[in-house]
Amino acid sequence: MTKPMPLDQFVRLPRLLRAETVDGLAAALDLVADAAAPTHRFLRHQWFAGALRAYGGEARTLLVSAEDVPVLALPMVAIGPAWLRVAAVPGCYWPFRSFPVAESAGFEVLEAALAVLARQVNALRIGPVYQDDPAAAPLVEAARARGWAVVERTIAQGFLLDMAGLRAAGDWPRNSTLRKNRNHERHLAAHGALDWRFLSAADWPAAFDTLAAIERASWISARTDGRDAKFTDSGHGAFWRALAEDEALAGMMRGALLSVGGRPAAFSFDLDVGGLRYAIANSYDPAYAKHSPGKLLYYRNLVDALAGGTRKVDWGAGDSGYKGVIGATPGPMIRDWLLLRPGLPAALAPLVRLAWRGR
Repeated sequence: MTKPMPLDQFVRLPRLLRAETVDGLAAALDLVADAAAPTHRFLRHQWFAGALRAYGGEARTLLVSAEDVPVLALPMVAIGPAWLRVAAVPGCYWPFRSFPVAESAGFEVLEAALAVLARQVNALRIGPVYQDDPAAAPLVEAARARGWAVVERTIAQGFLLDMAGLRAAGDWPRNSTLRKNRNHERHLAAHGALDWRFLSAADWPAAFDTLAAIERASWISARTDGRDAKFTDSGHGAFWRALAEDEALAGMMRGALLSVGGRPAAFSFDLDVGGLRYAIANSYDPAYAKHSPGKLLYYRNLVDALAGGTRKVDWGAGDSGYKGVIGATPGPMIRDWLLLRPGLPAALAPLVRLAWRGR
């Protein structure tokens, strides 16, 4: 993950700034995303439009321009009773809920944004995001400096896989791992011919139907209500299909698919942003569980990603056991932030903290 710039390194420049809120999602979102930290360039207009379509809500956008160039775009949706005047950054949890800020933005841009926010909302939720998020972290620090109260809660531990570092330090994956995988593949092939495919821009959105079919056969449908499935109609399928309408976002989507005897058996789905890969989802058909089809696929997927220029994989939270076996190590914590504007909302921070952390 890109480290956020410390607040004291934001330089005050004598630039002409304009800060305003506009109804809906600002068209300038794409411009700001293109100028944001490489890790955040997927936070385009369609990312937020897809979230609104899938999860509901009406957005407005806080937009800050410097010398008529958009440098910060923060979409917001109202949450809770209208009289509370609480807003949140919309989006999908995978990989996080943040907003784009141009890398050239200075501290004065954050101040201008907060001045408008203080007139628009009593509180703003940003998250879950990584603790070192290059957009949220500087805004949180700037808010504290201007008298806002900040309430936070820890969501989970993130995990990172430094494939390039592991490869440079020695064999990765280990030869012993590859031998075990080949043995599993031989046994799996007894059920039918193995077909390994890698999916990219031209495969979306059609390939989502195949991924959804695997999810419906997987543990997530058998053991849960299925609402956390990524690609089914009852899960988050509408969100990801909406994103594929944006050619730039579709170009970031990567998939790996294993079929056994013509039957889809396992998949991995990722989002590539430069040399970083966000591991969004993987699943498998339990009919083949004895031979670890998911493990076989994600090792092939990772090796292919490394060959294609991916250096690190952001594995997100959860399932630390298998991630550790692969070579992933703890990364930044994932946190939820609530900014309370100066005045009465900030004075109520102790009570808000107790109520929010207890949820």
